[in-house]
Amino acid sequence: MRLGNMGDRVAVNILNVTSDLSALAKMKWYEYVVVFLSGGTITVIAGLLAKEFGPAFGGLFLAFPAIFPASATLIEKHERENKQPAEITNNDRGREAAALDARGAEIGSIGLVCFAFVVWKLLPAWNAGLVFCAALGAWFLVSTVIWSVSESYRR
Repeated sequence: MRLGNMGDRVAVNILNVTSDLSALAKMKWYEYVVVFLSGGTITVIAGLLAKEFGPAFGGLFLAFPAIFPASATLIEKHERENKQPAEITNNDRGREAAALDARGAEIGSIGLVCFAFVVWKLLPAWNAGLVFCAALGAWFLVSTVIWSVSESYRR
């Protein structure tokens, strides 16, 4: 892992995946409300489904990236707003940024399914702490491998 300081931006670089924490300061307060409300709504729906049809069924819906719908919309909106001062009307950049976010959510969701599978199979027989560590390792390994393979294929 490599930490870099780029002025007011701090980037974390792991396997060429970067995170720009300065983007959090660019969001408006009501955008945070939209993200939290959409995530909360999806979580409540999953809870209601679990109550009605059982925890295994409801748990499937918790694997859905709860904030993805809001974040994809906000990413596209921010990219569009960044182009307005330059009077650029092409919205391809916003759609591409949202598509990249969707790709990350998809890869992360597949990793979460692996996480859930490991917990489901090992929790009855193992210590909960060890199961969590094993599941976290499975999530990280699967997500990293899928990302690496998709990057190699894309090139």
